Amino acid sequence: MPRFSTILFDLDGTLVDAFTTIHRSYVHTLPQFGRPIPTMAEVRRAVGGGLANAMSHFLPPEHIGDAMKVHLAYSQQILLEDVKPLVGAEMLLRTLHERGVKLAVYTNKLGEAARLICNHLSLTPYLHGVYGAGDTPWLKPQREFSEHVLRELGANAATTLLVGDSPFDVETARIGGFACWCVTTGTHDETQLRAAGAERIFFGLPEIARELD
Repeated sequence: MPRFSTILFDLDGTLVDAFTTIHRSYVHTLPQFGRPIPTMAEVRRAVGGGLANAMSHFLPPEHIGDAMKVHLAYSQQILLEDVKPLVGAEMLLRTLHERGVKLAVYTNKLGEAARLICNHLSLTPYLHGVYGAGDTPWLKPQREFSEHVLRELGANAATTLLVGDSPFDVETARIGGFACWCVTTGTHDETQLRAAGAERIFFGLPEIARELD
């Protein structure tokens, strides 16, 4: 193993494909606020930094709070209908868990929803924790959120890796003082991730598995 004894994983676009669910929720929500139905590409570009930030790509500030309530309520109804693990996710988590690496999900998705998804996809047995929005007062990339997660896990930033799919993950790692590797299976492509300062970029989890082997 390289230097990492703790590995944090973003959820959507990194470990799981939940974009059909996310897109359906925007399709349900935005017309209720006088906005056109968004394309999947538009939703993918907006995701990141928490739901309020994503909603700001489509709605003015005065409508975001109400739209979030509609979006979250509908998301809960369909949460497990379309979500699926990305290629290599279960195998990578199982292998790292067997090696004694401390693993956790670290996401801006609602923590309650993230835990339901991890349970549904049988990923929970490999994880030491699932940390998301609403579990603390903070969101990625705030330093306090990272410090809370590392403290809960008994982890050291110097031996921690964050695997994510967006510039928000890169910024989270930079502020938190740990490494960040990114995959292009989520919201951003290689060029965007490189511009954001990702330490390493991979086309999927199987590549990361080979690198950590």
